[in-house]
Amino acid sequence: MLRVHFHAEDLARTKIAERPDPLWEIVLSLHQLRANRRDPALAPWRRHAARHGPGPLGMLLPLVPERGYFPDFLTPSASTAGLGHGLEAVLSTPRRRIRTELTKLAAGNAVPTWTRTLAEGEPAALRRLAGALRAYHDAALAPAWPWISARVEADRSLRTHTQWRAGADAMLRTLGPPFRWQPPVLEAAYPVDRDLRLDGRGLLLVPSYFCRRTPVVLEDTTLAPVLVYPVETVRSVPNEDRCGTAVLVPQRREHLDQLLGRTRAGVLDALFEDCTTTELARRAGLAVSSASEHATVLRQAGLVSTVRIRNSVRHTLTPLGLALLGGAQGSVRDAA
Repeated sequence: MLRVHFHAEDLARTKIAERPDPLWEIVLSLHQLRANRRDPALAPWRRHAARHGPGPLGMLLPLVPERGYFPDFLTPSASTAGLGHGLEAVLSTPRRRIRTELTKLAAGNAVPTWTRTLAEGEPAALRRLAGALRAYHDAALAPAWPWISARVEADRSLRTHTQWRAGADAMLRTLGPPFRWQPPVLEAAYPVDRDLRLDGRGLLLVPSYFCRRTPVVLEDTTLAPVLVYPVETVRSVPNEDRCGTAVLVPQRREHLDQLLGRTRAGVLDALFEDCTTTELARRAGLAVSSASEHATVLRQAGLVSTVRIRNSVRHTLTPLGLALLGGAQGSVRDAA
């Protein structure tokens, strides 16, 4: 169980990352490549990554075990500003910190001999690591980045709107499973028993596409507190947020039927999780050609984004589409 302990000033200083964090997505996507329980939704991406990202994997996978500890210096806070800023922060990591974190990694995992030069802070070793991170990002993640960004932005739109209208307390209540907000503690299912005390520093919430099932926090509690959590699907957004001052109310489906027509509203509803055109047709009970036509109209209206990754075409809701379907915009009203 993870327990994040808040004070009043922590709620005031809690914020949501403005964009996907590329280094967190790199590390957590490496977890997904190694996972025994593989998420079917990631199958097309996993096939792409296996074909196009094998070069840097030999260097990166030993640093990111399937379970347990991985070095915090791989996910510096500067990465929230973009990949280049994150890689600069990795390159400037103090030698003592690298040695300490790699020693901890080696205590529970078999690590290759080349990590010794990295642990010694050799500039050439750090440059090779930064190069591997960039090469993996460019090959495995960059083609899917518009899709990843759309999913993260849709989730962020929901959280930030709730926080703006009703405060951080209400926003924390929108975090579905595995979270439970019991003020002043945010609890979540976690592989180990862990307490994170914010002590007035606030919390940066980082929605992540490749984070699945359980959230992730930094091991080093002296670093600025970060909580990486799985982006929500529309289906799992709470239907009602009872927070004492506000209620989160989804739009009624009848309104969508009247606005879009029953069939097209059904297609929008079927995009609760990103999917291919074939999957969309199956969910909506349509022919593939018809599903493709409706997806095109929804995309032209700004409700859906479509990304082609090699031979795979995937559709996902935009923030506007999520707002229309899940009531993220104009959905928080004062409680009676």
